[in-house]
Amino acid sequence: MRLIRATGIGLLTALLLSACVPQAVTRSPAEIAAAQQAGELARQGQFDQAAQAYLNLAQQSGAPDAYRLLAAETYRQEGALDRAEPLLTQIRRDRLRNDEPVRFDLLRAEVALAHHDAHSALQLTTQPTLAVPPALQLRLFELRARAQEASGDAWGAAHTRVEMDPQLSGLDQAQNRKQILEQLGKLGAEPLKRRADAMQQGDLMLPWINESLTQLGVAVARPQPALDQPVGTMLPGADANVREGFSMPERLALLLPASGSAAPAGNAIREGFFAAYVDAARNHAPRASVRVYDSGGDAASALKAYQQAVSDGAKLVVGPLTRAEVAAVFGQAPLPVPLLALNHPDDKSLPSTGASEFGLLPETEGAQVADHMVERGLHDAYVVVSSDDFAQRAASAFKAELEARGGRIAGSATLATGTVNYAGQIQGLNAVAAGEGAGVFISMRPQQARLLLPQLRLARVALPVFGTSHVYAGIDDAGADADLNGVEFCDAPWLFDAQPGLPRHDDIAAQLPAARGAAGRLFAFGMDAWNLVPYIDWLRSHPGSYLPGASGQLTADQFGRIRRVLVWAAFVDGLARPLSGSLQMDDVPSTAPPAGDGPAPAASAPAPAPASPAPASSTGSADPGAR
Repeated sequence: MRLIRATGIGLLTALLLSACVPQAVTRSPAEIAAAQQAGELARQGQFDQAAQAYLNLAQQSGAPDAYRLLAAETYRQEGALDRAEPLLTQIRRDRLRNDEPVRFDLLRAEVALAHHDAHSALQLTTQPTLAVPPALQLRLFELRARAQEASGDAWGAAHTRVEMDPQLSGLDQAQNRKQILEQLGKLGAEPLKRRADAMQQGDLMLPWINESLTQLGVAVARPQPALDQPVGTMLPGADANVREGFSMPERLALLLPASGSAAPAGNAIREGFFAAYVDAARNHAPRASVRVYDSGGDAASALKAYQQAVSDGAKLVVGPLTRAEVAAVFGQAPLPVPLLALNHPDDKSLPSTGASEFGLLPETEGAQVADHMVERGLHDAYVVVSSDDFAQRAASAFKAELEARGGRIAGSATLATGTVNYAGQIQGLNAVAAGEGAGVFISMRPQQARLLLPQLRLARVALPVFGTSHVYAGIDDAGADADLNGVEFCDAPWLFDAQPGLPRHDDIAAQLPAARGAAGRLFAFGMDAWNLVPYIDWLRSHPGSYLPGASGQLTADQFGRIRRVLVWAAFVDGLARPLSGSLQMDDVPSTAPPAGDGPAPAASAPAPAPASPAPASSTGSADPGAR
């Protein structure tokens, strides 16, 4: 009932303010005054008195049906649908005017649903000739979806709610999205997969089917995001300081674990975040005051840190980091302050209203390897991965994407931890190697890859090998990585200085240990977390826009998830190098402010240090003036 009630209140308020009675009826000044008084009573929440006033007017006016309809709608707002129902039998539909027939039918449909008469409600909400004013469309869709659900049409109910989604916000949208996925889930995985296979890219329902399948535990193919226009583009005819989409909040909170098993990752991300913060001063960009909070690495501590940040006046919260922490913060409905979560919740649920998700997902890499292979003309693949969780997830995404693009998994093997002889696992590669248009997909750490590749050559398997970023340790080691020569893999562009406009990787790594080796990816992730801050809203509301970032080209989907497109590299003479040099020069990320945002603070940002005084959940501030 929540959505209907919310839209109904807005509708009734509009009607009362305009004293909506057919203009063809001549009304006396006394009648107009009485109608306005009834409207004022309803606006004050005195629904019973307002309904009685409308019924009194119905006895005196030349438009009794219009006033009876207003009385019935007022009772509905009071939650007394049983008192509205008798009035509907006294109304002649043919004497209603303007939007009154539609309102009459919608109220009848709601009464029918209250009596479990889905058939009548469906008839009333699917009339092909019914012209529905924009102000009534949401209520029509809601009632139609409920009627479809009650009649067993789960697909129809989901489709109707998807049509509603762009018009909703806040709790209404969150509730509607939950119901979409509930209805689709009723259909089951196989029927959903068949529907998805029959759809064209761009179909309104396809992202929702994919989301439902994901929640059902099915790996699905997801097309690569469109990258049409980088954010921060100078507006035509504007000053150099006017950048499209830039909006920096005044105060920012950064929630990362400073203790526990996730603390090392939190430290690398934090240092990357403040490296980008300092670099922003180079472009004279305005910077939010930033305060750092220890999220603790667990759900309770993260929730406490978020609530403390809100209490301290944060306008945007970045973090927390672990899946359990993110799920805990997402559990608040609604979020009092917008959130850029640095992971995805462990229950695979959609982001909460006002939240965006940004994470280094192995599924992203697996899917991009599949796309890369198909673009190279390789449609058959043999999958060899480690037993690690990241490798298994990458392999599932690789398989789904490859098959969606017409490819075929010719075989697969999982390398057990601690073993060094892979002859048994790779013997099936001989059959694949005999054909053309085939390749090997690997996802494992460098140590295993350095053992696997020589064994492939000994087995006379000459297929090209493609991997995820995990195959690269993040540092040049020509001796150790000589066995990986020829392996292509996707990775964060910043590690290779392949994204112009960012601080040089080697320069920062020479000064900060957190930027070296595999931790460099988390450092790049932290840099992107800062650089996303002024563009989050723009990315969500402008499909095809993207931020040229350190961890990849970043864009947002309709659910608020930040998606990454990575750069391709290969081992040559034992050294990892980008395949195509740098990315396009016009992809330089801009953090220059829009006009009127004021000057940037001083170029230096002190490292996080304990604030004085500091709340219990705070570890410090990036700005001496932060509270």
